[in-house]
Amino acid sequence: IWVVDWPLFEYSEEFQQYIAAHHPFTMPSEEDLELLKTDPHKCHAQSYDIVLNGYELGGGSIRIHQREVQEDMFKALGFTKERAEEQFGWFMDALDYGFPPHGGLALGLDRFAMLLAKKDNIREVIAFPKNSKATEPLTHAPSEVAPQQLEDLHIEVADEGKEDSEE
Repeated sequence: IWVVDWPLFEYSEEFQQYIAAHHPFTMPSEEDLELLKTDPHKCHAQSYDIVLNGYELGGGSIRIHQREVQEDMFKALGFTKERAEEQFGWFMDALDYGFPPHGGLALGLDRFAMLLAKKDNIREVIAFPKNSKATEPLTHAPSEVAPQQLEDLHIEVADEGKEDSEE
């Protein structure tokens, strides 16, 4: 089944504010566009999940493709105009050139394979599943990155537990 009409926002107890339920670029439903300006937390999203026998196989959304709607979304999320410009000015400028309506869907083919194979755990259908420590027991992945690769990419690795005051 397709699950639609998700809320556009959800309240975060951790942050004590509304946050984007999917992501801050999800288009509100056409019927709720005016609510985005007046009562944004009542908006529904143009997002969707596909569910089979109680398992989510994928999900996605239609993306915001109009600058005014994106500005209203940022405002509903508590962004000042300055913060939105600082973090996403390049994107807002790109919206001025006219994006077509667009969206996406990500499918979990491994979940689908699990259902086809009648397995209860997704690890039973993945060739090299990771364990609870996020490592793969056969190859011990992920491995350390070579210092030259880090240098080429201008990345520094901080020691775990190292405090900023020690630098």
